[in-house]
Amino acid sequence: MSRPLKVTAVSGSYKLPSRTAALVQAITQKLGQQIPIDLHVVELSEVAGSLVASYDPKALPVNVQQDIQAIETADLLVVATPVYRASYGGLFKHLFDLVNLEALIDVPVLLAATGGTERHALIIDHELRPLFSFFQAVTLPIGVYAVEADFENYQIKSEAVKARIDLAVERALPLLKHRELLSQEKLLAI
Repeated sequence: MSRPLKVTAVSGSYKLPSRTAALVQAITQKLGQQIPIDLHVVELSEVAGSLVASYDPKALPVNVQQDIQAIETADLLVVATPVYRASYGGLFKHLFDLVNLEALIDVPVLLAATGGTERHALIIDHELRPLFSFFQAVTLPIGVYAVEADFENYQIKSEAVKARIDLAVERALPLLKHRELLSQEKLLAI
């Protein structure tokens, strides 16, 4: 790639440290080992208090506006949320309510989630994919789901989850490289 990939990672946990933040870190770390990235992390726990103050992005504090802009201008989104009662939390959804409707068209999104048990693993397909389909984003084919038992001291200990992260990144790379080539062709055509 000719320039670092602009990656914005969203960790939808309401607290730090969190397993969700650890999962985001592991995914972006693996991605950064494969290709050059310029990473911006949005921690919901750090902006949650500001989000409830407005439905108008322009009325939000500058740091939150910058986080939303980072989401809207990313070459790739890595989005992870904990499962709350079989879905993502309301503030997670509200963050994306503030994102411009057209900003994520064709943007690749690597989806991830954490939960207490395996029975919530379908959140990726039943909750997150529809959300990003609304934005006309390109959800990548392999999502990553991890349960409480997959972590120790907020670090991933499960070899199966590590392998899933490797697979998700491996399967994302050809699409990301193809997008970079298309961008270069568009610039040359101008």
